[in-house]
Amino acid sequence: MAKPIPMQKNGARRGPMRPKAKKGTLKRVLSLLFSKNKKSLAVVFVCLTISAVTGVASSVFLKNLLSLIRTGISEGLDAVLSGLITLFVIMGAVYLSSIVCNLIQSRTMASVTQNFLHQIRTGVFDKMQTLPIKYFDTHLTGDIMSSYTNDTDTIRQLVSQSIPSLYSALISVTTLLVIMLTSSLWLSLIMFVGVFCMFMVTKIIGGNSAKFFMKQQVSLGAEEGFIQEMIQGQKVVKVFCHEEQAKIDFDAKNDQLCKDATSAHSFANILMPIMGNLGNILYVLIAFVGGLLVALNVNNVTILGKVEEPAIFILTIIAFLPISKQFTGNVNQASQQINSVVMGLAGASRLFELMDAVPEEDNGYVTLVNCKIDKDGNITETSERTGLWAWKHPHKADGTITYTQLKGDIQMTEVDFGYVEDKIVLHDVSLYAHPGQKIAFVGSTGAGKTTITNLINRFYDIADGKIRYDGININKIKKSDLRRSLGIVLQDTNLFTGTVMENIRYGRLDATDEECIEAAKLAYAHDFITRLPNGYNTMLTADGANLSQGQRQLLSIARAAVKDAPVMILDEATSSIDTRTEALVQKGTDRLMEGRTVFVIAHRLSTVQNSNVIMVLEQGRIIERGSHEDLIEKQGKYYQLYNGAFELE
Repeated sequence: MAKPIPMQKNGARRGPMRPKAKKGTLKRVLSLLFSKNKKSLAVVFVCLTISAVTGVASSVFLKNLLSLIRTGISEGLDAVLSGLITLFVIMGAVYLSSIVCNLIQSRTMASVTQNFLHQIRTGVFDKMQTLPIKYFDTHLTGDIMSSYTNDTDTIRQLVSQSIPSLYSALISVTTLLVIMLTSSLWLSLIMFVGVFCMFMVTKIIGGNSAKFFMKQQVSLGAEEGFIQEMIQGQKVVKVFCHEEQAKIDFDAKNDQLCKDATSAHSFANILMPIMGNLGNILYVLIAFVGGLLVALNVNNVTILGKVEEPAIFILTIIAFLPISKQFTGNVNQASQQINSVVMGLAGASRLFELMDAVPEEDNGYVTLVNCKIDKDGNITETSERTGLWAWKHPHKADGTITYTQLKGDIQMTEVDFGYVEDKIVLHDVSLYAHPGQKIAFVGSTGAGKTTITNLINRFYDIADGKIRYDGININKIKKSDLRRSLGIVLQDTNLFTGTVMENIRYGRLDATDEECIEAAKLAYAHDFITRLPNGYNTMLTADGANLSQGQRQLLSIARAAVKDAPVMILDEATSSIDTRTEALVQKGTDRLMEGRTVFVIAHRLSTVQNSNVIMVLEQGRIIERGSHEDLIEKQGKYYQLYNGAFELE
């Protein structure tokens, strides 16, 4: 049975998800950020506060300098000389402290950001290991991979740049607001009107920019996914002369990415000039209105109730102008972070969606243990590796524990199953397989052969019926222990970066080199391994790209052999092996199946003729069962398969 295609409720194949920030995402990001970095972040925010406050010191410095000049005009230069020296010393100390705080904050925040990303990636990967096979069957690989790349990068920008910038701007704006209100209420009112206009512009332009940036992420994911497909399928592209069509398809996706990116950056790029010019207009407006108020002999009023004569009001206006420039500059700085914040929260939402995915449920309590069996047949649990295994079955009712020897007896009774609840793909499947028996499944593609083996592994749980393993309902068996008792060889081989020896040992991590070599000999892989440049120490990369498909399959069989499991599942295990090698592997698997239960899925019927029972499936039902000779004699569906007489329906 092929993997279910990712579908939406309406039945359409699901495409890349559009990033969208969910409510509470920022709170969760901050919670995770602070959970393991409280002390470091405390240092960061203290330094940011000091830097932001000292950043507005120039405005205070100018105001005090003007006051000293006014004093000097009336009282002479000697009266202000000591005050000027003191003022310059204080400003030097202030700016020096700002430099030190900026240095500490930058280095500390870099460390905090990387530690946080390490925490995020570890959490995502650990969660991924707990997810059921169904999750990966229903989510695109490129979509999952983007969580480790694009989404993580948006969070990096959010944590390392946006949050510190917004906090710094908030402190600066608050400090400047206090200075403005204590300088002039009239000028502050003008400032508030101007800032309100700036916020409205930011909302309109920034909102559109954020919308197109999210579309850009979707288009980028689609393009990256297409490129990945083309690289993996380059041989198919070449052999079917599909290069020109591939270019056309890529151009369409690239054009869409260009369109979305252009729109996003157009709005983003015009925001800063507009905000800057609004700040300049506000600067001129404050100067004009301030001058007009002085000309009309209007007294200045502060929030503290202080009243200044027009002659003194002029000095206040001169000091207020750079304050207004700095205030609008900080508002502009905050507006520039909108896109990063939106994208960061959208990326975090996607990551949290993966981290919140429902893990694989496992309510099993029957475990697999090493055991010893005395001459009377009594089973005793032991911590030693004896080569004998037993199911440890605790009974909650009376608190007793029973042990059942692991033999590999599999029974399925009236099993129904569907990948989707309202679409059953297996109907009333019943079968049994005793230890040492070889059970073969044959039938057309999509008949349900692989689905049956997926149910034995409990990659999926059945909708109805019973599956018993050595007389125990497999729902009661802990999944990890169930799968330890099963060996499987898939049609699609997966080799990992490492040596040949390490890839064989993947079947059982405590296997010795000698056991791995013996397993390779059993799978008839030893001969070609010894001819590799470094033998068993040859490094494999890119899923074993330096090996032929048949050699990779042999290593996969050796991996299953070293596991030495009582139940073996061979899903088209010899599909990539030539006829001569297949005959050798057949001998190896015959030796491997001695005393074991073996399930074989094969289209090449020569590999299943010696099976104890051959089951023919059609549309999720077992329509025929029996030995090769019995089924040939019946001249039914198996007979048609064997003679290549299938007709298209």
